[in-house]
Amino acid sequence: MIQYLVRRLLWAIPVLLAIMVVTFFLARAIPGGPFDFRGDKQIPETIRKNLERKYGLDLPLHQQLGRWIWDAIRFDFGPSYASRSQTVTDILKRTFPISFQLGVLALLFALCIGIPMGTIAAVKQNTIVDYGATFAAILGVSMPTMVTGPLLMWVFALILGWLPAARWGTDYTQLYLGFFPNLLSGKFWLHAILPSLTLGLAYSASIARLTRASLLQVIREDYIRTAYAKGLPGRRTVILHGLRNSLIPVATVLGPMFAGIVTGSMIVEQIFGIAGMGKYFVTSVTNRDYPMIMGAVLLYSVLLVGANLLVDVSYAWLDPRIRYD
Repeated sequence: MIQYLVRRLLWAIPVLLAIMVVTFFLARAIPGGPFDFRGDKQIPETIRKNLERKYGLDLPLHQQLGRWIWDAIRFDFGPSYASRSQTVTDILKRTFPISFQLGVLALLFALCIGIPMGTIAAVKQNTIVDYGATFAAILGVSMPTMVTGPLLMWVFALILGWLPAARWGTDYTQLYLGFFPNLLSGKFWLHAILPSLTLGLAYSASIARLTRASLLQVIREDYIRTAYAKGLPGRRTVILHGLRNSLIPVATVLGPMFAGIVTGSMIVEQIFGIAGMGKYFVTSVTNRDYPMIMGAVLLYSVLLVGANLLVDVSYAWLDPRIRYD
């Protein structure tokens, strides 16, 4: 296992390097530049050239790429072109913990809802329970978060008054401390329920459908029939023997799903007034903010590589037949 982890970590280095190079050239392939306009007015040519010289954009591309890779290794992404008083590192330090918290809680909601729903639907195949769970899953996949969020806010915040309507319920200036200090705050949990549930519902529907399809295949295997023949209770057979192996396809999608949740939550963050990194991740492209694009993509890539590594390691626990020797 240790050798496998070392190999995967070593392979991650050229993967991340390739992503950095491709992102660098794709960002500069976008028509226009970061200093062409200020608001609705075009920046004079002299000022634009001075700004490009200040930020090194007048250098040859290979020199810009080398400088960017060296700065990224030192975790220094430089200033943001759209918010010149802030560096990209400062923006990511301030906003990423919020998006990370939201993503983790949304994924937990998705797992807690999707896996039981898919399991019940598979066990009760072709019954009213199965049809109801399948309909709920299709509805969850079809309904966008821009509809689910305001609907949940209207019901639970405005009509019932049970939960706050917006914000994240924490001091944004202290978020660099990480995820765990906020877990002891009741205010944090009250504010976190609605946005996490909004973001997690769509993913829970996908997990439910995948769990149902995988479990239906597993419960027809010979070892499940043998367990039934030995007299093991049906619930214990499904949960301990069938469900565990059926979660391998679910675990496979959790890696990119988690990275996508963390970095792609812009709509939910906008609806609930959460100051996460989703807004910066999207607007950096329209603003031609090259440092922000590079920093956000690199962070996303590291999350994706790390999440996929954890998923691969979890295979050995889900299926003892899998070995990494």
